[in-house]
Amino acid sequence: MTGANGWQRLLALDQELSRRMWVAERPGLLRNLAILFAHSGDSWLWGLGLILLWWLGSAEWKSYALWMLAIIFVTALSVFAIKFTVKRSRPAGEWGQIYRRTDPHSFPSGHAARAMALAILGLALGSALHSPGQAWFGWLLIIWAPLVMLARVAMAVHYLSDVLAGALLGAGIGMLFWWAIPRLSFLL
Repeated sequence: MTGANGWQRLLALDQELSRRMWVAERPGLLRNLAILFAHSGDSWLWGLGLILLWWLGSAEWKSYALWMLAIIFVTALSVFAIKFTVKRSRPAGEWGQIYRRTDPHSFPSGHAARAMALAILGLALGSALHSPGQAWFGWLLIIWAPLVMLARVAMAVHYLSDVLAGALLGAGIGMLFWWAIPRLSFLL
């Protein structure tokens, strides 16, 4: 695959693989689970939950909440910079009108980037660097993140390449935070 022809074939393969995963128009349990996981990565939901965690949590969980709010912010800035440069349209569909209206661009997936960044940060916060007693939280997020990614494709608001690129971006940001936490923990 070389040149524009190879790129077009790669995009067509991405679209075909994504279409095979779509369940947005098929009622049933799989669609309901996909809706649940697709929304579970919403930034407003995480923001609200983390603010509550900071308000009600122990000192350790307050620190977790602040680091997670910081990574959500950095991830959002990174995703939007790329989205408004690439400007790839979302797949056609009816589900997820809020996403389609507020953010018509699909590449990379902000939900995938956020989920992966949070999962890696959860592992970092639960590692020997910070708090080994809370490692369960990071592992729970590692299981959750791919489910969010698959759900975003299943509900036809992203192509498979969107979530893969988002996952790579989120992993990079998560690793950056993992490196930064022991060096900047005095801030939080």
